[in-house]
Amino acid sequence: MQEEQVILVNEKDEKIGLMPKMEAHEKGVLHRAFSVFVFNDKNELLLQQRAVHKYHSPLLWTNTCCSHQRDGEGNTEAGKRRLKEEMGFECELKEVTRFIYKAPFDNGLTEHELDHILIGYCNENPILNREEVENFKWMTIEEVKNDMKMHPEIYTEWFKIIFDKYYSFISH
Repeated sequence: MQEEQVILVNEKDEKIGLMPKMEAHEKGVLHRAFSVFVFNDKNELLLQQRAVHKYHSPLLWTNTCCSHQRDGEGNTEAGKRRLKEEMGFECELKEVTRFIYKAPFDNGLTEHELDHILIGYCNENPILNREEVENFKWMTIEEVKNDMKMHPEIYTEWFKIIFDKYYSFISH
């Protein structure tokens, strides 16, 4: 099976090439990504705990799902695809903002992403893909914020950055 390719971009989100995912993370080059946040009608956010065997950030809690767009795939289209693959359901998504972040990991890899934040609404519990997701929970934004202050080590780096800098886009 061929390794997944990521879309290399400049700061304006213009495509400048493709690169195998692992190579992009080894070299820390800027590439396109997305982060999905799904809320229910109680205004709770669906969080996932990453699977134990993930190559970075295993067992850490994070937003509903995230990944990389495929070449020629739109942001919301990619978000819907990955939501179905990881969490087993579909819902409409809307892009609310984007930002660039860089986060090195203990294993020598670096995430350097232009991350598109997508918001959706759904009331059903996920049907987890155990290759990707260990567990899930629903929490209000305030509960997440408070838990993140007390236990920052159990959350992914990008999720902490989104909460810190883009709180207004995901709280409603």
